[in-house]
Amino acid sequence: MTVFVDRTSLGRGEPLGTAALAQLFTEARTHNHFRDLPVPDRLLRQALDLAKMGPTAVNQQSLRALFLRSDQAKERLRPALMAGNVEKTMAAPVVAIMGHDVEFYKHLPFLLPHADAGSWFAGDPDFAARSAAQNGTLQVAYFILALRAVGLDAGPMSGFDSPKVEQEFFPDGKIKANVIINIGYGEDAKLYPRSPRLSFEEMATIL
Repeated sequence: MTVFVDRTSLGRGEPLGTAALAQLFTEARTHNHFRDLPVPDRLLRQALDLAKMGPTAVNQQSLRALFLRSDQAKERLRPALMAGNVEKTMAAPVVAIMGHDVEFYKHLPFLLPHADAGSWFAGDPDFAARSAAQNGTLQVAYFILALRAVGLDAGPMSGFDSPKVEQEFFPDGKIKANVIINIGYGEDAKLYPRSPRLSFEEMATIL
């Protein structure tokens, strides 16, 4: 028997409709080609403002973003890219280098004022680095969905040399490069057919 829960009675909003789910998930695609249209700064700001609202451990905000617009800035990235990622990245309207700050805990007195959470990480750099990577990656995922929510398309990539990116863009060593995302308005006509996904049963078990 199917049970429907009235979310409004729980003080929650209604479930998203088919169109919204399609924009975020079922019809959204990873794009390698983008139309020659500018991406407004306001949409990048809006997407990041949405992404930062997603849950993280102890409300840490370890994500750091560097947006490359100019040809000169993107050329600095070229030597770190795998060969198959060069052309599409150079042509993308905006390229985002998404990293995480391994000293995120310095902001915790402001972000989590009711607990001395900073002390949990300050003396344990391995724990801090692991937590920064885990939660920074969560925030990257939120950011990709936020880009879709504001009407943009994304082409996330992990095919790059992280140490080269860090040496070029984050030389102080505090920010670790995680994911690169090409951003713009995608060319739907140049999409490949969608690849398969695993079934629920192949991915999950309910105990």
